[in-house]
Amino acid sequence: MQLDIIGVGDNTLNLLQKVKQKVAKSSNIYKHVWIVYDTDDFPAQNIDKVVDLCHTYSNEETTYHALWSNQCIELWFLLHFSFIHSDLHRQEYWAKLSSCLAKLNTSEYKKNRSDMYQLLEPYMEQAISNAKKLANINKGKKAFQSTPGTEVYRLIEKLLPYLK
Repeated sequence: MQLDIIGVGDNTLNLLQKVKQKVAKSSNIYKHVWIVYDTDDFPAQNIDKVVDLCHTYSNEETTYHALWSNQCIELWFLLHFSFIHSDLHRQEYWAKLSSCLAKLNTSEYKKNRSDMYQLLEPYMEQAISNAKKLANINKGKKAFQSTPGTEVYRLIEKLLPYLK
């Protein structure tokens, strides 16, 4: 298995288009392409359009997956510590994360913190379980309506056997 990770900070639709162009130009054949993005304050139609376009762009060779986090990736991080069903603004997640990290005797949360995987890894199964609970609560809703909600657990479940 080959895994390519490409970080591209952009809005929802541009992110998808950049990834689609990279896949088209690559000599590799990608079986799965996972588009991971925050919903932030992007327009609702753009958030859900990425989901729809991933279905449209998928074919027999390559499957595109839209993995959104509403409102942000920090929700996924918090789900490692507890189940959260409150619709909080994404800025409120940082203080909550800092509080959780303090209980681990580590420094406060900062965006792009390089040791987050190591800190969160022992709680991965709990995060997956909590994210699935949210998914069940949000069943039938569009991504922009799923506040809070995250699809990141779907990728983690696929990678889990390789991460251990």
